[in-house]
Amino acid sequence: MFANTEIGIDLGTANILVYSKGKGIILNEPSVVAVHLDTNEVLAVGIEAKNMVGKTPANIVAVRPLRDGVIADFDMTASMLKAILKKASKNLGLSLRKPNVVVCAPSGSTSVERRAILDAVRSCGAKNVHIIEEPVAAAIGAGLPVDEPIANVVVDIGGGTTEVAIISFGGVVNCHSIRVGGDKLDESIIHHVRKTYNMLIGERTAEQIKIEIGYSPIKHEELEMDIRGRDLVHGLPKTITLHSTEIQQALTESMFQLLESVRTTLEDCPPELSGDIVDQGVMLTGGGALLNGIQEWLSSEISVPVHIAQDPLECVAIGTGRSLKFIDKLQTVSV
Repeated sequence: MFANTEIGIDLGTANILVYSKGKGIILNEPSVVAVHLDTNEVLAVGIEAKNMVGKTPANIVAVRPLRDGVIADFDMTASMLKAILKKASKNLGLSLRKPNVVVCAPSGSTSVERRAILDAVRSCGAKNVHIIEEPVAAAIGAGLPVDEPIANVVVDIGGGTTEVAIISFGGVVNCHSIRVGGDKLDESIIHHVRKTYNMLIGERTAEQIKIEIGYSPIKHEELEMDIRGRDLVHGLPKTITLHSTEIQQALTESMFQLLESVRTTLEDCPPELSGDIVDQGVMLTGGGALLNGIQEWLSSEISVPVHIAQDPLECVAIGTGRSLKFIDKLQTVSV
């Protein structure tokens, strides 16, 4: 029984989301695994493992097995997937025995990287596995008519990568993928604090700064935030006050790389589809779509309407699950 369970998995750099047909998002956990180095035993996955980052003894390490949208550590990813699917089946109250799975891969990933994703999901007992491209899944999740001959432009700003794609007739017409995402923005903040204040902060603090006072390059009312870290000169804990304008400055280079990627994709668009883009606009998905002021800034830079998806963080997972309905109309990825 339950052999024909259909699920969609968004195997993201920052978060793994599992979507079940008829139930919606049944699991949303950080892509983090805590491992005991002596025994290679997986101690925790998801939110429990994320809470351990930077706080564990030497023989326990909390790692992120996915980097830049692809698998960096195969064994860890397979262990994490098994634990995540076990949690998902518990949430559903049923057995996910030999489910049909749709999983997304970045459009810029190689056949080797896609094969790794396929093998990792199959090792968890999946019956049939389809891989679709992330921007297509994001467009479906955002409610765009991807199977029609209309240009749909999606900018999916994830944890590891940003993908800009023009989708029509169920496939990607044109796509640019850059390894700039939420992680890169966090790194820029860490680097800025280290260089300016001689202070070291962790990834979680950097992420909190980005969420609260991170801004796209637009004029805004200045905000302040007190943060704690370690003084690199004296080695002691220290508290400083950061301003949103300096964080905005730290993020500017990455934001303009993102803008360049959007411009390049639109410039390479077939002329027949360009008219649709003026009418339809651009859809922002992924966690990066929640950065303060990004919609207003992008719209002013590319002179095209910019919309933010209703659930930008869940778009890809929802899209992978919904895509099972018309998988035959979509261009699935070959490996």
